[in-house]
Amino acid sequence: MLRMSRLTDYGIVLLTHLAAGDPQRQHNARELAEAAHLPLPVVSKILKVLTREGFLVSSRGVKGGYSLARTPAEVSVVDVIDALEGPIALTACGSGSCEREASCRVRAPWQRINRVVRKSLEDVRLADLVAPPPILFLPQQERVHVE
Repeated sequence: MLRMSRLTDYGIVLLTHLAAGDPQRQHNARELAEAAHLPLPVVSKILKVLTREGFLVSSRGVKGGYSLARTPAEVSVVDVIDALEGPIALTACGSGSCEREASCRVRAPWQRINRVVRKSLEDVRLADLVAPPPILFLPQQERVHVE
């Protein structure tokens, strides 16, 4: 199973929480931890990294906190994963860390798969994660009538 780390998952959760609200509003770490049901030390650690990587702006003081540095439409999921996890790679192919790389028969296919996965994640924006799901309309004959 392919998985990203828990910290990356939590980072995306925190960013979507910020993206879903008023972009000008400051949120403090405690408030974000409570809203996301996450431990405060973990949230503080993630917020520092997201600020350092340019996703958040932090301000000190009584009314300080964190807010998005960019609009939700400008932030791709792959940007967040790269910042919190490092470059996406499903295998070591192409990274120079595999001793069999020069003679590997599946190197090119894995590199292609890595590119496709990366492109798919580039196409998903923070705004997409907070948008309401589309309403699906069923054809008339498939509708269920409750009496």
